[in-house]
Amino acid sequence: MRAWRAYAWWLGLLALAPLALPLALYTRRTALRLPPAGGELCGVAGEHLPGSPLRLLVLGESTAVGVGVERLQDALVGQLAGALAQRSGRPVTWRVCGENGITAVQAQARLLPQALEQPVDLALLVFGVNDSTHLTSLARWQAALADMATALQAHGAQVAFSSVPPLQHFSALPWLLRRLLGWRAGLLDARLRQLAGRLGAGHHAIELEFAAAYLARDGYHPSALGYRVWAEWLALSLLTAAWP
Repeated sequence: MRAWRAYAWWLGLLALAPLALPLALYTRRTALRLPPAGGELCGVAGEHLPGSPLRLLVLGESTAVGVGVERLQDALVGQLAGALAQRSGRPVTWRVCGENGITAVQAQARLLPQALEQPVDLALLVFGVNDSTHLTSLARWQAALADMATALQAHGAQVAFSSVPPLQHFSALPWLLRRLLGWRAGLLDARLRQLAGRLGAGHHAIELEFAAAYLARDGYHPSALGYRVWAEWLALSLLTAAWP
């Protein structure tokens, strides 16, 4: 059944290509491009709290580096570190390895070596938007993430995946692209969930209302409020899953 869904997606893309391709080119040319968030790529949340710090790594694409907000403290990593510190009652040292526009295959080559340079307790992998838009094959997607996750696990990290964002709700995209790319994102996420189960890693859904207040000016990335809501849910989901 999974193979049929992937085959059906390619058939749908082929049939709609005369409409979808011009839309994709126009969207790429006119889309508002926001920079990554500023600030140091590492920090501490809850430094006044007792106990040994939880060492958090966020590895991923544009949301890892905080596109959509001005400071990393307001982005996913800063908000997640703060929420984990508050809920666990211990300090959280955080670090980011990310790149705007990167795919999982590219990250395996360019970001994973950086990620392994320091000890990590919890590694959150955030990928999927660029692999959806770049039409990465399901096999290459799963293989790249498997290699990164197993390398981090061998390094002593507990690995968790954030689910692939639902592109069907990205207001910056025309309706047809939202439907096609949302469908593609769902296929990638199904593979991701399967991989997480096989590796004993976490798979955590993005619980976020994709309304204007939760999105940045580009209609594509979260706002500070969006990152905060996403991070709060992630922290609860991670700790509910009995980590650490």
